[in-house]
Amino acid sequence: MTTQELAMEGEKHLEQTIDSAFQIIAAMNDELCNPSLWSTDSTPATASSNGTAIASADAAAIVGAPNHSEPGGGGGGGSGNSVLDEASVRYKNSVTSLRAVLAAIPNSQKAKAFEMENGLETPGSDEEIENLEEQALSLRREIGEKNVHVKELIDKFRELIADISTWQSPCSV
Repeated sequence: MTTQELAMEGEKHLEQTIDSAFQIIAAMNDELCNPSLWSTDSTPATASSNGTAIASADAAAIVGAPNHSEPGGGGGGGSGNSVLDEASVRYKNSVTSLRAVLAAIPNSQKAKAFEMENGLETPGSDEEIENLEEQALSLRREIGEKNVHVKELIDKFRELIADISTWQSPCSV
């Protein structure tokens, strides 16, 4: 593959990664908005004197952690978080594909250099290579920015979960 083809494929994988990350966040939001997760009804097996067991189970269900109190170990109020799981798998696959494309770019450039040494290069390719290198650098920066943004959103969700868990704890009288 040429560097340009790799850059186009990398852009496609980057868009898939961003789309999957958005779907993960949307699924987490759907879970946070699910009123059944926030019910204060509890059975003696899950209740504790300070309410932390309930809050922990609810918080774990929100982020897709297994809820060991349910048969089958599924989280998310029995929904299995299939949307979140599916988006997570797609995110991991697209990141893996994107990394493979980024790793292939230097090999493509080595092949291009070999062609240049053997006189197989067409005029104007140096400018094309520079443009593609700039695109690759831009894609790497964009990935970094998106990863920072996703991390910030996840941190905010964690804070929200902690706040909600605190609110659910019974008050000491």
